[in-house]
Amino acid sequence: MPAVSAVLLTIAAFVSTCVGGLFALRYRDHLHYILSFTAGVLLGVVSFHILPEIFHLAHAQSLDATGAMIAMVVGFLLFHGLEKFVLIHNVHEADYASHRHPKVGVLSAITLAGHSFMDGIAIGLGFQVSESVGIVVAIAVIAHDFCDGLNTVSLMLMHKNTTRSAVAMLLLDAVAPVLGVLCTLFIQVSPPVLMLYLGFFAGFLLYIGASDILPEAHSQNQSSTTLSLIALTCLGAAFIFVVAHLAE
Repeated sequence: MPAVSAVLLTIAAFVSTCVGGLFALRYRDHLHYILSFTAGVLLGVVSFHILPEIFHLAHAQSLDATGAMIAMVVGFLLFHGLEKFVLIHNVHEADYASHRHPKVGVLSAITLAGHSFMDGIAIGLGFQVSESVGIVVAIAVIAHDFCDGLNTVSLMLMHKNTTRSAVAMLLLDAVAPVLGVLCTLFIQVSPPVLMLYLGFFAGFLLYIGASDILPEAHSQNQSSTTLSLIALTCLGAAFIFVVAHLAE
């Protein structure tokens, strides 16, 4: 019965992700506003969801969180290196404004799907502890999966991928937690490994939020919209703060 509940709640997460992605597609003409909110969401996810979860696991399992913090730095620097030396030819960028970097969007979307997959694992493992724990974890996942879908599509569109590609990555992100739950029926993830993954993913989120999303959101350089964009970033972080605390 807990397994059935886990799958049903994960299907709700699938729907939430799709709705978030479709929202981003519908309002793509106002993408800079969506990106500002998205940057705040990513900051909030790292600060109020991922890092607290790392320290909670460390305390509960009597583990040292230093490895997870190192993984966070590695995640930040690894994606920085990939973007600068592998994914983007960073010379003469200003000489051809129409130049596109769709691979960056695809890699970002795949990494977000990896996070969604781990969300599904978290739901499954939560139900292995107890049904009440599983439900609380699932509610938290469903609440922020709307933003996951929005983030996936926003990143794809920001890097000039096609709508078809954006939808494909959205579907991958949406189905990932379902696959994660199904995997927990056969495997278990040890807390030390989960901590390392969470740290690595936190570093990735910090990088794309600070280096990719925020600069793109403010790229129009219109002073009349700057305050609104900053307010949306704060709103995104505040939204995750509320969600995280309601799920406690």
